[in-house]
Amino acid sequence: VQLVESGGGLVQPGGSLRLSCAASGFTFSSYTMSWYRQAPGKEREFVARINNVGSITNYADSVRGRFTISRVNAENTVYLQMNSLGPEDTAVYYCYVPMRGYWGQGTQVTVSS
Repeated sequence: VQLVESGGGLVQPGGSLRLSCAASGFTFSSYTMSWYRQAPGKEREFVARINNVGSITNYADSVRGRFTISRVNAENTVYLQMNSLGPEDTAVYYCYVPMRGYWGQGTQVTVSS
């Protein structure tokens, strides 16, 4: 099983990034996918989830209206579009398969001027 996140980087406040998580080694289309994040000195926290067919999404209050989770099952990929980023969004972002306990290695997002 592999979950490979990409798309992180340094962005100015108010900017946008799109994270990707490419999955392999399991039947991607059968599972809910989630994004979590961990800021320095803080516990890992839930960001967003999407059900297996992409019809149901849930978001943390802190990102609702700014972030959008989506997936393309034909590509075994889940995305996180992040808009209106602020310094509070600085964290390592992880892809996660809740039903299996699979984690990716994370991608760093830094929001700073």
